[in-house]
Amino acid sequence: MKNIFISGGAGYIGTHCVISLIKSGYSPIILDNFSSSHKSVIKKLQIISGKRVKFYNVDLRDKKKLRSIFKKHSCEIVIHCAGFKSVEKSIEKPISYFDNNIGSTLSLLECMKDQKIFKIIFSSSATVYNDSQPLPLKENSKIGKTQNPYGNTKYIIERILMDLAKNDSRWSISIARYFNPISSHESGLLKENSNGVPNNLIPYIIKVAQKKLPYLKVFGKNYKTKDGTCIRDYIHVTDLADGHLALLKNNKLKKGLNIYNFGTGKGSSVLEVIKAFEKQNKISIPYKYTKRRPGDVAVSYCDPKKAFKELNWKANFNLQNSLIDILK
Repeated sequence: MKNIFISGGAGYIGTHCVISLIKSGYSPIILDNFSSSHKSVIKKLQIISGKRVKFYNVDLRDKKKLRSIFKKHSCEIVIHCAGFKSVEKSIEKPISYFDNNIGSTLSLLECMKDQKIFKIIFSSSATVYNDSQPLPLKENSKIGKTQNPYGNTKYIIERILMDLAKNDSRWSISIARYFNPISSHESGLLKENSNGVPNNLIPYIIKVAQKKLPYLKVFGKNYKTKDGTCIRDYIHVTDLADGHLALLKNNKLKKGLNIYNFGTGKGSSVLEVIKAFEKQNKISIPYKYTKRRPGDVAVSYCDPKKAFKELNWKANFNLQNSLIDILK
């Protein structure tokens, strides 16, 4: 059973990756400082998987502690999911985002090199793509000119990894560009963390559905889209987790650099998501328009053909059936 370190493994995407890895016979080891997750999720992972889940409470910037953990386990691969992820908060606290996301990655890479671990899957984001270019977005579409500090941290990390692969032939680097993950594990035990007012659409809708918030704020109604609201490529988080498995199973962690889009290839507007949620769950979601959020692009959806062709991976869930498990 292969050990795989997974940074940010107690987070929303990380936990779903952990479940998929265990089901496929891997032994994931979680590295997380629980700054945006809860230790209680470890027990939930053990309930779902029926297995003991190893984890370490560690900040990746703590090189001494990280090195000691690496020395305890034989491991060839790291899945790097850790990082702050809010566009809005990155605009409020850009220094914190650069320090955490970039600093933790540099520390991780250095400790990996010291331990002779040269395979990594990096959780990147659609936010690295330039705005105002032909859609759907392909892996060779232009990147940079990001709209917010969060996207810029992902872009800078990608550039670091590209240079690393170019200048050190020992590395096998896969960049997974996520589009907009939604939904949750079918058990209902895992969910996207949303303390306070959520930053992402689906957790916000859920809080309104639960009457914990009076209405949903729709940020902007005058974008150049079919109904004036932003369009995104919403992918079920389980499909996303399975994308990481496809990278492992198909032996695509070969030397050098590989980049893959993980999305459905279909864009849905904010209003379409609200209507689909209302139809699926037979519930009304009150909403009000408010001003645009800084850093939001109008339209973003991908071409996922490369992942299908090279990894035999594709999204199994569409928007409608991605909403089935949410209210569990």
